[in-house]
Amino acid sequence: MNKSQLIEALAKEENLGLKKAEEVVNTVFGEMENSLVKGERVEIRGLGSFKVKKYDGYKGRNPKTGEVIEVSPKKLPFFKVGKGLKERVDVA
Repeated sequence: MNKSQLIEALAKEENLGLKKAEEVVNTVFGEMENSLVKGERVEIRGLGSFKVKKYDGYKGRNPKTGEVIEVSPKKLPFFKVGKGLKERVDVA
């Protein structure tokens, strides 16, 4: 499912216009993004949690040339799946 499919599903499920459903989805995602940018954790019960992980810099190697390069420190978003979702997906 992509974002436009989510908007369509929300519009259908809640009897909303596509514009209103798009506003709702964009607001939710925008607030999640703003929280992560501020370094806050976002938790959605039953789904999982998002947080920003910090990675230290290190010396890496260019696989094509073998040259040693410095990889700078970085921050990346990380998603940890919740127990409820994990159990629902792992049904054999």
